[in-house]
Amino acid sequence: MRLDPVTLEIVGNRLTAMTEEMCLTLQRTSRSLYVKETADFCCAFAGLDGGFAAYPRGIGVSGFVGLNVLAAVEAAGPLEPGDVIITNDPYRSGGLATHLTDIQLIEPYFHEGELIGYGWAFIHCSDIGGRVPSSLSPVNEEIFQEGLQIPPVKLVRAGETARDVEALISANSRTPEANLGDIRAMRAALRTGGERLAGVIAQHGVRTVLSAQRDLVAYTAGKARAALASLGDGTHRFVDYLDDDAVTGLPVRLSVTATLSGGDLHLDFTGTDPQVAAAFNIATLGRPHAWITTRVLALICTLDPGIALNAGLVAPISVTTPEGSLVNPVPPAAVGVRHASANRVNDAVGGALGLAAPHVLPAASSGLVVPVVLAEQNGVRQNVQVLEPMVGGTGAREGADGVDGRDSGISNLSNNPVETVETEIGVEILTYALRPDSGGAGRWRGGCGLELTFMVRGSGSKLLARGLERMCFRPWGVRGGGPGAPTELIVNAGTPRERRHDKIDVLPLEPGDVVTLLTSGAGGYGDPFTRDPDAVLRDVERGVVTVEAAARAYGVVLVASEPQASDQIAGEPPVGDQSAGGAQVGDRIAHGETLVVDEAATRAARATRNDSETGVGPERQAWESVFGTAAVDRLVAALFKLPFPARTPRRRALYASVLAHLPTGFPRTAPTSEQAETARRTLAAEITALERAPS
Repeated sequence: MRLDPVTLEIVGNRLTAMTEEMCLTLQRTSRSLYVKETADFCCAFAGLDGGFAAYPRGIGVSGFVGLNVLAAVEAAGPLEPGDVIITNDPYRSGGLATHLTDIQLIEPYFHEGELIGYGWAFIHCSDIGGRVPSSLSPVNEEIFQEGLQIPPVKLVRAGETARDVEALISANSRTPEANLGDIRAMRAALRTGGERLAGVIAQHGVRTVLSAQRDLVAYTAGKARAALASLGDGTHRFVDYLDDDAVTGLPVRLSVTATLSGGDLHLDFTGTDPQVAAAFNIATLGRPHAWITTRVLALICTLDPGIALNAGLVAPISVTTPEGSLVNPVPPAAVGVRHASANRVNDAVGGALGLAAPHVLPAASSGLVVPVVLAEQNGVRQNVQVLEPMVGGTGAREGADGVDGRDSGISNLSNNPVETVETEIGVEILTYALRPDSGGAGRWRGGCGLELTFMVRGSGSKLLARGLERMCFRPWGVRGGGPGAPTELIVNAGTPRERRHDKIDVLPLEPGDVVTLLTSGAGGYGDPFTRDPDAVLRDVERGVVTVEAAARAYGVVLVASEPQASDQIAGEPPVGDQSAGGAQVGDRIAHGETLVVDEAATRAARATRNDSETGVGPERQAWESVFGTAAVDRLVAALFKLPFPARTPRRRALYASVLAHLPTGFPRTAPTSEQAETARRTLAAEITALERAPS
C-alpha cells in the first residue's frame, strides 16, 4: 500500500515527534554529565529493514541517521515483546556501535503479536573499562584494550531485567552508577517510544504505520538523489591527512574520489593508508557507514533544507573501502578515537565535492572534536568526567564567514555550563572563549577556534584529550583563502614549568597545574585582500582578529580615531600619530578609544602584498614537496599487496628511510631544496623495491 501525501506527512511528523520525545525523556532522566549536558545521545525509530524511518531533527546527535540496527537484532536471536537488546561492539553489531563507550539499546515494538519496528537509543558512557580512565586512548593498539565488548545480547527478556548482564557491565566500569543510570534512562526513552507508537497505530492503523516506514524512506531517497543531481556528473579527488597515529609519529593519509552520476554518489577510498596500530580506525564493515557519509548528508540537507532525516539520505551513496584500510579495518583493530578520522574523512569528502560545487561547499572546518576528560581519584572510586567537548570553527564559504567556536561537522554536542563542570569535578575554569587570529584569512573569514584554560584543584588527577588533531596539518582554505591556526595544548603556559604537548595518552597533573587547549581555526574562502575593510574592523572590535593580524593577513591598517582636544591626555602626542608604532595603537585601544580604517595606508599595504602563504599551510606544502600524490598512490597500492601483518612495519621502515634525509621537525621545519630532492629519490627507490618484492 502506498500512502497518499497528506497521510504520509501527518504520520511522518508524528513519528519524528515521537523520536524527539524519546530524546527528551532520555536527557531529563540521565545520570552522567556527558549525556544530560553535552547531549551525546540519540533515539530513533527503525523500520523492519533496520534503517531509521524517523529521526529527531532538533535534539541528540544528528550524524547517526545512516546507521542500521538489523545486524544487531539478528545477532541477538529471536525476539518477543518486552525484550531489549544491548550492545557496544562495533564489529558484531554491524557498525551500529562505533566504539565501545557508545552503548546501544534496541527494543522491538509489537502490535497484537506482530513486529512493526524497533526503538533505538544510544548514549556515550563515561567509562566502559579498559586500559585508561574513560576507556579511550589514541595509543590503544587493539579493541581489547578499549574496554568491555558487549555483543548483541538481551538486557531485558520478556520484561524481566537480566541482572547478570547488568552486573557484568557494572563490574567492568570505573563509573558503574552513572552507566546504570544512563541505561535506565535509555529504557525509559524506549518505553516512551512504544507508548507513542501505540497512539499512532490507534489513530491511523498498523498497516498505515508499516507503509509509512517504506514510503518515508523512499520519498527522502528521491529527494536526496535530486539534490545530488543538481551538482552535475563528474569525478573529483581530494587528499587530506591526520597529523599522525600517536604511535609512529607518521601522518596518516585519507584519499577520497567522489563520482557523481545521475544523482548517485560513489565514494572510493582507494589510496587511503592501511589501518593503524592505534585507535583511529573506523569500523565501517565496507558499508556506507555514518562516519564516512556525514558530510554528504549535510550537503544534501543544505541543498534541500526541508528534507526529512531518515535512512533515505544514504540511499544514493555507495562506497569502496579497501579491507584493512583505515576506513575498513580488520578486527581486533582499535576504534576508540574513530571520530578524529571521521573529521578528516569529512574534510576530504568536502574537498572532493567542493571541486564539483565550489559555490556551495565551505573550506575545511577546524577538523577536531576533543572531549577533554579529567579523571580524579576519590578514595577507592574514580570520578571520570568530560569537562568540555572542544571543537573549533566552521569553514568559510562563498558569501559568508565561518561560524566562530562551533562546528557541527560530525556532531552537534552542546557545551557544558561552567558552573556544572566545577560542581562535578575538581577544577576551576579560568577561560572559555574564542581564540583570536585562529580563523583562516579570506574574503570570507574562517571560524575561530576556542580557548579552554582550567586549573586543577585536586591531587591524583589525570588528563585525557582524545581527538587532538590539526596540530600540524592546518585546516585548509580555498580560492585564495588562508589556513586556520593549528591546535596547541600547553600546561602552565608562560611559567618556568611550561610544557607543550602533541597527542597525549594519560597526562598526570598536579594541584595548581593550569591546562590550556587552543583549538584550530577553520579555513578561509577567497582572497583576504579583497575582504571589506569594515568587516575586518568589526572583527577587531569583536576581538576575533587583532590589529596586527588585520594588517598582516588582510592589508587593513587600523588606527585609533582622533580624540577631541578636551579628551587629549596631557603631554601625549595625538592618537593618530603613529610615531610610537603599533604599540601606541594598542595602548589607545586599551583606553577604550575607537578604531578606524586608515584608507590610504590600507591601499598602500594591499598594493604590496606578500603571496607566500598557501591555502593548505606551510606544513602540508613541505610534506607534499617530498611525498607527492602520485608517489604515495604507488606506495599505498604496493603496501596493500603485502600480507596484512607486514604492512604496518614495512610502511614505518620505508618512511624512516626517507625521513632520515630531512630536517628534525619536518614538516613543521621545511627542508632545503637539496634535502627534498634527496628524500624524493630515496622515496622513489624504496617504492620501486617494494613493488618488486614478492607478495
